[in-house]
Amino acid sequence: MEHQQYKCMIIDDEPASHYVLQSYIEKNANLQLVKQCYNALEAMDYIRLHPVDLIFLDIDMPQMSGIEFLESIPQAPKTILTTAHSQYALKSYDYGVLDYLLKPISFPRFIKAIERFLSLYLPQEVELPPLGIQLKVGKETIEIQQDTINYIQSYGNYVKVFTCEKVHIVTTTTQEIVSLLAAQHFLRIHKSYVVNLTKITAYTEQDVSIQGVQIPIGITYKRELYNRLDKVE
Repeated sequence: MEHQQYKCMIIDDEPASHYVLQSYIEKNANLQLVKQCYNALEAMDYIRLHPVDLIFLDIDMPQMSGIEFLESIPQAPKTILTTAHSQYALKSYDYGVLDYLLKPISFPRFIKAIERFLSLYLPQEVELPPLGIQLKVGKETIEIQQDTINYIQSYGNYVKVFTCEKVHIVTTTTQEIVSLLAAQHFLRIHKSYVVNLTKITAYTEQDVSIQGVQIPIGITYKRELYNRLDKVE
């Protein structure tokens, strides 16, 4: 079967990172590596003239950081951040990034990020995760069915998972939970909220409604949310 190919580029100042990502990309029939840049300024010049679907973006780079790069581009391509430092994770989602990969990047973790990207375009070709996810609540591990989850809220050092029947308080990160969910049904719409798109009953420019609860929409997430809602409807 012929695969749809998506143009991607690597932006990283480390040759070793280019080598790893290039080798992973070449193993995926849906990706076409069209450009490798060793600094963000070079990448900005390229993107202005050439359409790209996906970028693998390092954060710590000379001249201009990955975060500064995202701030400088009005409509950046879908972005997967790559870095050796975890402290940027929360801030990165203010810019609507698709995923956050910590170096050294394993091939299975790379594939999970690519499945998240492909699910936006090729949901029929992406293998869905199991319907039930296991989460640690207190001292016990429970299984929650994905279709019962309404939304997820980051709350200090823990996460609240709001289901149709109750609220579960989980001592983990939002990103760890999101990595277990079916990407075509769940979307981060605010740095503190991830929602089940199929549970939204109404929305405005400021918020979405799920079971009578108004959940705020972060300004950087609006375009992606509206695009996804059009597909759901």
